[in-house]
Parts: sequence; C-alpha cells; structure tokens
Amino acid sequence: MKIVTSLSFRGQCREAFEFYAKVLGGRITAAMPYGDAPPDMPISDEKYKDWLMHCWLEVGDQALMGADMDVGWAPNIDKPKNGFDVTLHSSDKAEAQRWFDQLSQGGRAVMPFGETFWSPGFGALVDRFGIPWMINVVPSAEWKPKQA
Repeated sequence: MKIVTSLSFRGQCREAFEFYAKVLGGRITAAMPYGDAPPDMPISDEKYKDWLMHCWLEVGDQALMGADMDVGWAPNIDKPKNGFDVTLHSSDKAEAQRWFDQLSQGGRAVMPFGETFWSPGFGALVDRFGIPWMINVVPSAEWKPKQA
C-alpha cells in the first residue's frame, strides 16, 4: 500500500509542483490540464484550461498528488489550509535544514528549525502556496538532546 497526500491549489499547482520537484529532487510524471479533458467534462470554462486537474510528483519511492480547484468545486479552497502537514523526515540534518530553508522562502516559519527534545532538527512552516510542512530529522540511536 502507498498513502499519497493530494494538495489543492487555485491555479498554482504547476508552479508549486515545479518548486517542490526542485527542492526535493523529484520529478513530475503527470501534469494534466483541464484544457486536455474530454469536451463533455463539466469544468470547461476557458479560464481553467491551463489549470491542472491532475499532477503527480515522484520523489524516490514517495509521491505527492495535486490539482487546481476553484470555490465552486471546493468551497473552502480559498481558506487557509488547516488540519494537516506534509511531513518530511531525513536522517541528514543538513538536508532537512536545506528543505526547511527553501520551502519557507516566500512563506512563513511556524516553528524555526532547530533541535528539540525528540530530534536534532525540527521545524514547521507554511510555504508561499499556503501548504503547511513539518521537517524532522530522525535521530540516530546514539543521539541525545543537549542538556539545558
């Protein structure tokens, strides 16, 4: 089984997924715009022709899925994302710090990246597309938190 998070945007899916592919070292394997849908699709307004109805980003053996939505199809799409985070785990603190720094560009840090009692590096942010992320360093067996 594979559990994949699907992210929704309002016309920024392609831009967001190109950014995520660059930051995470992945590749987009599908990007289907509404303009390529069959003519009998209910979403046929010309203003949506370049919006993506399906996007797939592969990063190693993991994936993210995405699509563009408008308020008529997803009534809360214009509200801040809430109740989930895309979470990245790495055993490499430098890699995790890089992810945090790049993903937070143009967004905002919710919890600055740094050591916690459970990890040598953790941070939370909302990226410039409104997507919430948590970045976590998986500690080695010998890691111990610094004593205050």
